[in-house]
Amino acid sequence: MSDSISATLQQLGITLPQAVTPAAAYVPFVQTGNLLFLSGHISKQNGAVWAGQLGRELTTAQGREAAHLVAIDLMGTLQAATGDLGRIRRIVKLMGLVNSVPGFTEQHLVINGASELLGRVFGAKGQHARSAFGVAQIPLGAAVEIELIAEVD
Repeated sequence: MSDSISATLQQLGITLPQAVTPAAAYVPFVQTGNLLFLSGHISKQNGAVWAGQLGRELTTAQGREAAHLVAIDLMGTLQAATGDLGRIRRIVKLMGLVNSVPGFTEQHLVINGASELLGRVFGAKGQHARSAFGVAQIPLGAAVEIELIAEVD
């Protein structure tokens, strides 16, 4: 891992988890050429699914924290896929799904929890294109699911 990424993670008090084991018929990541596609990661808190709908059980601030925690899990998978986060050339794209009630319109603010963390950890390489959608349900009732595409060396 590059020294600057390692130092930033340490400064933020972040220890990257092991890559998540898939719960269904998929793999956690696929590389084709220099692009690395990470499967969707759902929100977890203290090792358990962080469930709930934004605009009902959860606030925008809680959703933002859930997205922040998803980004940490995504970085753990990036570490497992690359062996070294210093190999990340660019975070290309995030797609964020927010379990939200009809009328909830702050999905973009929720997913900022992930986008901002990736920007802090990777600097300019962490700035990415993004989509944020409100959905009626996410597997296991999770509040947030995010998938990621990265360019690697």
